[in-house]
Amino acid sequence: MSWFPGAYATGLGRFIVKIVDPYLSKFRFIPPIFGLSFSPIIALIFLDFVKKGTFLVLIKLGLV
Repeated sequence: MSWFPGAYATGLGRFIVKIVDPYLSKFRFIPPIFGLSFSPIIALIFLDFVKKGTFLVLIKLGLV
């Protein structure tokens, strides 16, 4: 959102921040490298691992 000037001032921007910020705040312990925060990328990778793990468990249980 910081890439788009004034995005936080819009209703859609505030809605997105309200939905996404609680999840991203868990990954803010990762320090920025050269001024870039990689916490959103790490959060997406983690979410993908959880999705794949859940799917594998469901397959093992025979529910999928």
